[in-house]
Amino acid sequence: MAVVQVLLLLFFSVASFMGASAVDFNREVDLTWGEQRAQILDGGKVLSLNLDKTSGSGFRSKKEYLFGRIDMELKLVAGDSAGTVTAYYLSSEGPTHDEIDFEFLGNSSGEPYIVHTNVYTQGKGDREQQFYLWFDPTKNFHKYSIVWNPQRIIFLVDSIPIREYNNDEAIGVPFPRNQPMKLYSSLWNADQWATRGGLVKTNWSNAPFTAYYRNFNAEACGWKTQGLDGNGRRFLRWVQKYYMIYNYCTDLKRFPKGRPRECRRSRFL
Repeated sequence: MAVVQVLLLLFFSVASFMGASAVDFNREVDLTWGEQRAQILDGGKVLSLNLDKTSGSGFRSKKEYLFGRIDMELKLVAGDSAGTVTAYYLSSEGPTHDEIDFEFLGNSSGEPYIVHTNVYTQGKGDREQQFYLWFDPTKNFHKYSIVWNPQRIIFLVDSIPIREYNNDEAIGVPFPRNQPMKLYSSLWNADQWATRGGLVKTNWSNAPFTAYYRNFNAEACGWKTQGLDGNGRRFLRWVQKYYMIYNYCTDLKRFPKGRPRECRRSRFL
């Protein structure tokens, strides 16, 4: 990668933390399952989710959102996290729900996490892209963001875009723009599929597994037409060239009758 790109990358990574202010999780979220495995700590500034052999845990936001930008800093499960999934997503309710997903798939010690993204509309997903990260997400907190407006959805890591999903209703592709969504997060055991398709099982001798959260922020204003500028598109191309490991749009075996319509329109999905 060119020196200029390295400098820009460092700038975005540092800038993503500037201006972050602690919120009181007691006011913003409800702990929804897992009993004492979900905890709000440090006077409301930090939230932790735990997974043991009995159960995982989770929370959801008190408020619903229809468009905006959602930010959260996470520090993922360290060490041998194979079989665990930390999910962080927006979702409405019901059989025709909409959903915008980040899922972090654990792996054996020393191997990289896989960041799994997906978009559901009217109860149907199957729009997956997966990435490796350019840092160890277990050592420090990093910011994961969703920008959602009537034109597009942008997934960002430390303010660097990794995926853009555009509104293609003009060609008959549904887009999530009518159902308000809440923010959800959970830490759970998915060793039947998460690590190498379920080949690597959870090592319960390492339990409890813990993920940490801080600096949740939701902004409803100012994002209704937010898109990527030239720098943002350059970073998107960089991430997708060097760190993308799966794109449903290029999985021809999965769609023998032809790729989904939106895949024929844009490189950035």
